[in-house]
Amino acid sequence: MGQPEQRAEGAGPFTTRVTWRLPGGDTAVRESRTARRRGVLAVRPPGAAAVRHTRADPAAIARLRRLNTLAGIAFTIGGALFAAGAAVAEFGSGDATSSASVYFAGGLFFNTGGYVSLLQVINAPRHVAGGEGRLITRRWRWWSYEPMRVDWLSTFVLFLGTLVFAVNLLDSFLKGLSVQQVNRLIRVPDVIGCALFLASGHLAFVEICHGGLCVRRRSLGWWVVAVNQLGSVLFMVSALAAFTRPATGLLVNTDIANWGTLTGALCFSLGGLLQLFEHP
Repeated sequence: MGQPEQRAEGAGPFTTRVTWRLPGGDTAVRESRTARRRGVLAVRPPGAAAVRHTRADPAAIARLRRLNTLAGIAFTIGGALFAAGAAVAEFGSGDATSSASVYFAGGLFFNTGGYVSLLQVINAPRHVAGGEGRLITRRWRWWSYEPMRVDWLSTFVLFLGTLVFAVNLLDSFLKGLSVQQVNRLIRVPDVIGCALFLASGHLAFVEICHGGLCVRRRSLGWWVVAVNQLGSVLFMVSALAAFTRPATGLLVNTDIANWGTLTGALCFSLGGLLQLFEHP
């Protein structure tokens, strides 16, 4: 008694949108990405076509803005540095250490952006159980374990991917490696990191589409997810083309490896810029 009627939507075990009736008769809708990125709930009065938005408290809004700005800037700079590293590898003097240094600097920004994105999910305002049409702000946390939340799982997998990339970038400074060691220590972590990025992007589509793939050209959040996922695909193409053939000691395709990294990195940089506008 006293509990409102609720309708949950999503995919598999994940709930991405909840609709429920408020005590006064209004209908409230909480969408996962909108609530955690913009700190708002949609509320529609009975029989009305117009929707008003209920915002989280000012402290939560300020927190969301700070975290979103940090993550957006980190991905913008990280993507730009990765693109610069690929340009050095493709058009530069051929010094592998120079491009590896630029990649490593970009990787640090990707690590930062990945962790801040996770913090944004962990510390996002939550809706109040029991039918109240508002969002509440919990105490600050540096970590949580919530694998049944698609937003948490997506950002955690993304952060994990940036850490795997860090292994790949550190190993790229090693000298005197055999072909087998290059593939095992550098290329395999690269492919694993790309696969984690792709998995994270798929989960982000699940969150924003409330299920499978969708096209929402008027949604800024959808464009952020789509551009980043395109970057992940291009990164994977680059990683596969960068394997060294044991028989020849040459890459499968150097140009595809460099151009895949360059264009994929530009996608992440663009995604970071777009994310700066997806705020409360």
